[in-house]
Amino acid sequence: MTEAHKEPNYMAIFWWLLILTILEVATTRLPAPRLIIAVLLVGMALTKASLVALYFMHLKFERRVLTMIAFTPLLLCVFLALMLMPDSKLALGGRTSGAAGTPAGEAAGAGSPDSKEAPAAPGATPGSAAPAEGEHQH
Repeated sequence: MTEAHKEPNYMAIFWWLLILTILEVATTRLPAPRLIIAVLLVGMALTKASLVALYFMHLKFERRVLTMIAFTPLLLCVFLALMLMPDSKLALGGRTSGAAGTPAGEAAGAGSPDSKEAPAAPGATPGSAAPAEGEHQH
C-alpha cells in the first residue's frame, strides 16, 4: 500500500467539474461547425474524467503501474474510435447504400427528379399498386 498522502481539496475539484459542465452546455450553443463542437466536448469530457480518476479515485497518489492499468482502457477506446471512423456514417458523408449499390431512395429510378411516379413499395412489382395502409396483401 502507498504511504499516507495529503487529502485533496475536494471542493476545488467539485468547482472545476461544475465549471467544465457549464462550459460543455454553453459549447453546445456555439454557432460553430459540428466537428469543432465535438472536439471541444470530447476534450472537456476527458478533462473531467481525468479529474475524477486522479482525485476521487486517488490515482494521483498511486503507483505508476496502477495508473497505467486504469488508463489503458481509455487508450484502447480512443484507438478503436479512430480505427472505426472510416466505417462510420459521418466519415462517409452521411450516405448509405440502397439496393444494388445505388444511394438510398434512388433504387430502380424511383424518386429521381425526372420520375413523375411515387416510389414503389418494397417488394412491389412494376405496375402493381401498393396496398393501402392497414390493408393486407394476400
